[in-house]
Amino acid sequence: MKKQIINPWTWQDARNYVQAIDVKNIESTLYVSGQTAINDEGISSKESMRSQLIQAIQNLEKVISSANYELKNIVRLNIYTTSNSELFENFDIIQDWITTNKIKQTSTVLEVKSLFETLKIELEATVVK
Repeated sequence: MKKQIINPWTWQDARNYVQAIDVKNIESTLYVSGQTAINDEGISSKESMRSQLIQAIQNLEKVISSANYELKNIVRLNIYTTSNSELFENFDIIQDWITTNKIKQTSTVLEVKSLFETLKIELEATVVK
């Protein structure tokens, strides 16, 4: 697989995402459903945005590793949240996770009216191999 990052500007670098990724010679692609702060028993979290964000990332990691893919090969990360302000107050969690795992992804953040039950954050990813 070969990935080429396309960034006609530099301002997005400080925000830990890229404008586009050209991927060639792909062996396979994993489309991951939105991962949230639901525990192993299927119970939705009632915790804070920060806590839910950590659990959603852990769930995303679990799905990706269970499929034998690598986090560094996430090429698209969509973030759905019930509160952009709460999300961005806790965005260091996502920024640190992206940096630590050497992820270079395209990304969209969308504020939505609601998510399932008591959930505040949902992470949807596309990963290549």
